[in-house]
Amino acid sequence: MIDVQRLRVLREVARHGSFSRAAAALLCTPSAVSQQIAALERTLGTPVVERSTRGVVLTGAGVLLVEAADAVTAELRHAQEQIDRLGAGRAALAVATFTSGGQRLLPAALGRFVAAHPEVELTVLEGEPEVAVPWVREGRADLALAYHFGGPPPVRRGDRSGLAWTPVLDDPMWIVLPAGHRLAGRGSVHLTELAGEAWVLGCSKTKAVVEQYAGLAGFEPRILASTTDYFFAQALVAAGVGVALIPEIGLVAGVGRPRGGGPGPLRTGALPGATGDGDLVAVAVEQPRPVRYVGVVTARRKAPNPVAETLVEALRASAATLG
Repeated sequence: MIDVQRLRVLREVARHGSFSRAAAALLCTPSAVSQQIAALERTLGTPVVERSTRGVVLTGAGVLLVEAADAVTAELRHAQEQIDRLGAGRAALAVATFTSGGQRLLPAALGRFVAAHPEVELTVLEGEPEVAVPWVREGRADLALAYHFGGPPPVRRGDRSGLAWTPVLDDPMWIVLPAGHRLAGRGSVHLTELAGEAWVLGCSKTKAVVEQYAGLAGFEPRILASTTDYFFAQALVAAGVGVALIPEIGLVAGVGRPRGGGPGPLRTGALPGATGDGDLVAVAVEQPRPVRYVGVVTARRKAPNPVAETLVEALRASAATLG
């Protein structure tokens, strides 16, 4: 029988990459960590880590065990939360979200949810997918609103830690320009027409997207400013710093698609602190058009969480109103 405490030690070794750092996190000695890992390997009859002068890495068996340990930890945390809720006599739900999703999708969804479940105590945590998805895996959050740019979603198919990805919204990217820009009156633009422009980034992940699509258009983008907030990036665009590639739900002033779903431009309104009139225009990108895919990450548990499932449906309904 595999000891749960030894699984916990292995998780820390995997997280920190060494026995000494894992020991510091567990408030014990490196020798104690080594003894726990050795005992785990004797139980299994196979190595779970490989030791070298550069640190410790997991074997194939170690990877499987850490994934199982994540699932076990999440289930135990979930069980503890359910017990706590029984004692308090009140249900609770923890929701993780990225910033623009929290601003545009979550409020309407929570409004629907609270109307149906006024007795549930809500906690909203803010974090990018690389932070929020592990929260669901570890049981700190019941679900996470997340996204990815092309490629596979943040939860891979057949994930042994028991996570599921539910698509919510395709979020196309728009070129945001100052209202007086030479291309501001266009219904759509091709990225080749922006080859000489300075660029403002609204998210660290946007850099790879801008570089990828600029490369397809045959030029290298000149990135002048990088931020971690789409609203701030658009304020810089309004001030004349450059142009930006912004996902639709990240556009300021709650701008949606043009009527009829056709191409822009979309006037987003004035931003405080901008020079001139501060107006912005969002113009559609001609194909190939980058898209951000938004979805919900939930845990596939033995005992399903109907409250979390209700919020997932509310999020999908909220996304449908944006479209």
